[in-house]
Amino acid sequence: MSTQPWAGAPGCCAPSSEDFPPAPRAVVNPLSLEKLSCASFLSAGQVMQAEPISYVTLQEQRCVLSWFQGWTSPQKERFLQDLLGKAVPGKVCTLLDSLSTLQVKDNLPNIFECQLRLWSQWFESWGEEERNHFLHILEERDPVFVSHFYSSVAGTAGRD
Repeated sequence: MSTQPWAGAPGCCAPSSEDFPPAPRAVVNPLSLEKLSCASFLSAGQVMQAEPISYVTLQEQRCVLSWFQGWTSPQKERFLQDLLGKAVPGKVCTLLDSLSTLQVKDNLPNIFECQLRLWSQWFESWGEEERNHFLHILEERDPVFVSHFYSSVAGTAGRD
């Protein structure tokens, strides 16, 4: 293993900037992690910026997507109903559906119920742009599910 000329030399405290190669000239300004997470790349060197999505929100969305991929069809249907209730409140949820969430249970919630609870907390904290971003990445993973969601939303038009 070779040592640097300044390593262990008497009278030398630390390496200087001259000891390192210069940065490549092609790099202008690197994107921050926050901007990189939601940047859309057009072509080499061009970047179209969308509204930044926070790192925490991005991790929450990735977590929900990971859960979604492991859910069964009935669980995805339950998630769809929850998503519809959030998208068009008052048009999908009936009073009976709302009351069923308030009931006291003797047994502990299962993992899916805990995931839905976290999903709801996270979704409520997201802004409109972040919610749209979630739908976009969900559509990339499961276009049939999102198509069904949009059809269901359209089906609520005119309901009171």
